[in-house]
Amino acid sequence: MLQINQTTITEFILQGFPGSGELQKYIFVPVLLMYILTVAGNILIVFIIIWDSHLHNPMYFFLGNFSFLEIFYVTTLSPKMLANFLAERRVICFYCCIAQAFFHFLLGATEFFLLAAMSFDRYTAICNPLHYGFIMNRRLCLQMATGSWLGGFFTVIVQTILICQLPFCGPNLINHFYCDVTPMLTLVCADTHLLEQIVLVGSALLLFSSFSFTAVSYIFIISTILRIPSSSGRQKAFSTCAAHLTVVSIQYGTVMFMYVKPKANSSLEVNKVVSVLNTVITPLLNPFIYTLRNKDVKEALRRITSIKKLFY
Repeated sequence: MLQINQTTITEFILQGFPGSGELQKYIFVPVLLMYILTVAGNILIVFIIIWDSHLHNPMYFFLGNFSFLEIFYVTTLSPKMLANFLAERRVICFYCCIAQAFFHFLLGATEFFLLAAMSFDRYTAICNPLHYGFIMNRRLCLQMATGSWLGGFFTVIVQTILICQLPFCGPNLINHFYCDVTPMLTLVCADTHLLEQIVLVGSALLLFSSFSFTAVSYIFIISTILRIPSSSGRQKAFSTCAAHLTVVSIQYGTVMFMYVKPKANSSLEVNKVVSVLNTVITPLLNPFIYTLRNKDVKEALRRITSIKKLFY
């Protein structure tokens, strides 16, 4: 597998979604609206966190990082997907495809490390409230955020380098709407078993290690919440974790379904449907989950609105 690159093709054709050209154009409008709402919603969250001093704490530091990452995560795929809805030929250059796959998985892997960091923040706030300010200091928050980005980078860089060395001799039709690793490997005219195992093991280690860390954090969180004597206290404590727990459930569920399973049990058509949930719908839901279920963010929005009214 690890042989000198013998690539003879210079571009890939993205098959996209089934259906006629007219149907693709009808899909264009709702996907465009979802992309605009996703970017606008996450920009709004980042702006609120930067602007409102009441939100300058570790919880919202990580949320701001997550929203910032989501903006670029959807942007790696959606603009090209939207262009392909209207294009006669859905082509992407070879190295553009490699770059899209790299940044998509880099940002996706970084998301899971950030979710794990956010779960540790919630664990510390609920299980060790008296030491929260000492433990979750500015230095640790920066280290955890930087570590999340570096962890994402090192998770995907090896498989990206290996993919660049593979011989793609044709055909050049990728059965997906973006450059995903699994359909790309079907176009390689060489034995890809080793690389498939590397991708599977890497994905499994990333997901199960970060998921285990998050799950253990929430076991301690829930056990602590259940020991709170008052029902109002339990409800208040749980409300600080509800949004994060919702996002964790959606993110891990969809990605584990797509990548942590043997090739024999995989279906590219089913993966397309799940990919839409993971790459288009879930990023759209996240801003609403974090704003509608978060009292602090809603109060910050009210303060911004009240200030604007003073100028009119």
